[in-house]
Amino acid sequence: MKQLMQNLRTGRMEIEELPCPQTSDGQVLIKTRASVISAGTERMLLDFGRANLITKARQQPEKVRQVIDKIKTDGFLPTLDAVFRKLDEPLPLGYCNSGVVLDIGQSVNDIQPGDRVISNGPHAEIVCVQQNLCVKIPDGVTFDQAAFTVLASIGLQSLRLASPTFGEKFMVFGVGLIGLLTIQLLKASGCEVLGIDYNSERLNLAESFGAKTVDLSKGTDPIASAKGWTNGNGADGAIITASAKNDEIIHQAAESCRKRGRIVLVGVVGLNLKRSDFYKKELTFQVSCSYGPGRYDQKYEQKGYDYPPGYVRWTEKRNFEAVLGAMASGSLNVEPLITHRYKLGNAPIAYDKIRNDRSALGIILEYEENIERNPCVIVTRRTSKPQNPVTVGVIGAGNFTIGTILPCLKLTDASLKYIAGKTNPSAVQHAAKKFDIENAITDYRRILDDKEVDTLFIITGHHVHARMVIEGLEADKHVFVEKPLAITEQQLNKIAETVSKHPAKHLMVGFNRRFSPHTAKIKQLLSGRTGPLCISLTVNAGQIPAEHWIQDPERGGGRIIGEGCHFIDLLSYIAANPVHAVSAMTVGDGPAVREDMMSMILYFADGSIGSINYFANGSKRYPKEILEIFNDGRILKTENFRVTRGYGFSGFRKFRTLRQDKGHKNEIKAFIDGIHTGSEPLIPFEQLANVTHSTFAAVESARKKQTIILGQQETSENSAKWPLLNLSHNFSQPYATCKAGK
Repeated sequence: MKQLMQNLRTGRMEIEELPCPQTSDGQVLIKTRASVISAGTERMLLDFGRANLITKARQQPEKVRQVIDKIKTDGFLPTLDAVFRKLDEPLPLGYCNSGVVLDIGQSVNDIQPGDRVISNGPHAEIVCVQQNLCVKIPDGVTFDQAAFTVLASIGLQSLRLASPTFGEKFMVFGVGLIGLLTIQLLKASGCEVLGIDYNSERLNLAESFGAKTVDLSKGTDPIASAKGWTNGNGADGAIITASAKNDEIIHQAAESCRKRGRIVLVGVVGLNLKRSDFYKKELTFQVSCSYGPGRYDQKYEQKGYDYPPGYVRWTEKRNFEAVLGAMASGSLNVEPLITHRYKLGNAPIAYDKIRNDRSALGIILEYEENIERNPCVIVTRRTSKPQNPVTVGVIGAGNFTIGTILPCLKLTDASLKYIAGKTNPSAVQHAAKKFDIENAITDYRRILDDKEVDTLFIITGHHVHARMVIEGLEADKHVFVEKPLAITEQQLNKIAETVSKHPAKHLMVGFNRRFSPHTAKIKQLLSGRTGPLCISLTVNAGQIPAEHWIQDPERGGGRIIGEGCHFIDLLSYIAANPVHAVSAMTVGDGPAVREDMMSMILYFADGSIGSINYFANGSKRYPKEILEIFNDGRILKTENFRVTRGYGFSGFRKFRTLRQDKGHKNEIKAFIDGIHTGSEPLIPFEQLANVTHSTFAAVESARKKQTIILGQQETSENSAKWPLLNLSHNFSQPYATCKAGK
């Protein structure tokens, strides 16, 4: 399938051939028939993409501050890599789509294949959206008309906030697409409307919809016009759909409104509000959020949860339905807004028209009716067989895959045959092109079925790690899974059973920190220790919103299970012993997320102890990880895996690497080399299981406020076969001889 993309770094626009997305639970797969170019929003993206780096930085000062903070903690080179990687990501354009349903996921019950629907999908031949962002098109409304639904809903949401009543007088600043749609909606609500703009042609269109107008290109004063229009009383409200760099429009709206008038901002303008404008009239000012309630709420948009109509009458989906109803009844007429039509293949011409032709308004992109649903696109072809027989398939094409895993894999001799991602084909295609991967696919089962692929990398959402690990092992493949290995005891038990049936296959979890040069140096310096270790690790984790997927116990497992396992493994590896018991506490009480502000005490089998302070309430300017080790009258301190200092060591004071090195490159090279040479797994499964159980114990300990002894928790019938800690097993030997320490 074809999709329109933009490169944010260069501004270049391309129509890419991408694999067809696949549906997941709650999703709808749509064959596009028409989409509308949002002139305002998409023009801004075009201008941003074509600007130089200095101009980009000036437009996003908050991002610049984040970059500066990252340089202070991670170093210049890693930060520079991250910035350019972000700018190189292809950006899908468009969010106003109409088409025919091809397929639906589980739990979708109000839409069926063959239905005509609208969505906020991009300019692509096939799109995949969640069910709450998809609504059926009523009879009598064409695909072209329906494609304006999302834009009209943006205007409708501003009305919901402004609460216009029959007979009131409202001003609309800016009569572009959203402004003209807003004018019609206000007229349908029984209001009188005054449209204000510099574009005479669009003002004529506004007049055809029943509005009075003010042509700023002729030097007309909008404040004086509003006073005259309202007999000196002032407008009841103003809706701003314009775009401007200064705050003059806000001032004009405030001056034009009556006492206790309402101002709603939809567009992008300067917000240096003058207190006197609002104080003397007791004006209200509100910024409208896109299509309505539910927007940016992951539970609503990603999980399909709905708000009860009795409490939230108008959600974004119900706004879509209201707009389509207005189109069907004739109270909203979008036909006059359509100025141009182009085939998808001519989309770059359409965007040039938007940038250079002031008469261009509503531009429709048209699509072919017969589209091939191919889940695989061949990106590159092998010219010769690599010397290393390891053939890799990668599942997951997110930021971590593209920024960390694939660059490290590219440095090995492995053959990269597949990159898979289910619902984001543009990211999959970008990764395949960037790293010369043969096939970009959206159906990962092709990797499992391909006998040539012997190694599987899983870098996906945490909730599917365990299932995919089991599928990979049962498909006779070595498996590298990014942490965590599992997010429940039941999942870990099933993995353990599968591992026992496939002893020849390597199972590796992405515990990269034990492979860092700094960790190797620490192991070397501690090799002759005579007593137990006291280890302290402070993790300045950074705040993540409570609604983020990793905080969801079902999707991410929470931050301790999902990320804290990294640090438990590191301390276990340094101590060369398994965790025997865990005691943990979180900050405060109540329903708020506390798990990412946790202190953990780990008791190791040899008597060593380790403390992990995992805190999300710190400053981004402070180092993310500080490791301290006390032993035999000596201290080692590592800061952010950039510098390690020794105190009390003969002949050692400091070890520094050119850039932050958390061990990813060494880890992946060792994993591929181990498969190639047929050596033992890098980390024995008993260690992987012990670390994973320790994360479960930390969460349980914090909840129960008691120390958890591994091996003494309540276990199911299956878990009894794989006890949390088999004290008869000699754990110290595998930890001591793990290849990462060499």
